[in-house]
Amino acid sequence: MNLIPMMLITLTLSLILAVVSFWLPQINPDAEKLSPYECGFDPLGSARLPFSLRFFLVAILFLLFDLEIALLLPLPWGDQLYNPISTLFWASSVLILLILGLVYEWTQGGLEWAE
Repeated sequence: MNLIPMMLITLTLSLILAVVSFWLPQINPDAEKLSPYECGFDPLGSARLPFSLRFFLVAILFLLFDLEIALLLPLPWGDQLYNPISTLFWASSVLILLILGLVYEWTQGGLEWAE
């Protein structure tokens, strides 16, 4: 295909989509759209609401195990190294350490939402 017709088609289609996107939406502001939304908190109340530390604990545990998966992703390629036993040893030690930490948090009641 020739370059000039392709560029004309692309430009025309882009302009049509841009013009339609300005005409298509209905702009009818109502009370719900005009009211401020602050992540579910009452915007007119106190800004110093107590926040549960357990939420942060669960969030940190999620990030920790999410990063663990990212660290273990190259593990299948580790068996092609000169000494795959050492790769398996270090990956297993990381997993065991994380599992022991999770068991400790679980037995201490750190993952319970209500006391």
